[in-house]
Amino acid sequence: MVITLIGYRGTGKSTLAAPLAERLDWEWLDADIELERRAGRSIQSIFATDGEPEFRRLERELLSELLKRDRLVIAAGGGAILDEATRVDMKSAGPVIWLQASVDTIERRLATDPTTGQRRPNLTSSGGRAEIERLLTIRQPLYRECATITLEADTASAGQLVEAVLKQLPVTVRGGTS
Repeated sequence: MVITLIGYRGTGKSTLAAPLAERLDWEWLDADIELERRAGRSIQSIFATDGEPEFRRLERELLSELLKRDRLVIAAGGGAILDEATRVDMKSAGPVIWLQASVDTIERRLATDPTTGQRRPNLTSSGGRAEIERLLTIRQPLYRECATITLEADTASAGQLVEAVLKQLPVTVRGGTS
């Protein structure tokens, strides 16, 4: 079984993955970091050199492999849900947790994240708040389609989110961690 964390960038997927995996005694991976490691370059470099379609192909390939593993928590990239086969694989692999945050929260978190500008490209010509609003409009129905658990991540700490997830997981998954 795999637990996949989905949501727009800046919603806390990577922040939640490690403590959740630790509580479950599972492994965890940030899919974007693993993709960069395997490609030997940043997401921004992949977009600049090969374009978004190539990045999405690499992302699909990676997630197809990771979603076949067991006892793994994946912090998926914000756009991973754009691929229909990936959405199907996520749902088949185990619980899918959608972390939601307001546009204000996402904008603030991205502005204060020192790695965002270095590693991640703008996905629209506008960038910033307009990009967040536009992409959320496109992606929210896809996040909703995939999610088995939805959590509000605006103000909750990682510890609070872990507890919220554990309460909603089947006992067979969480074992003695309740």
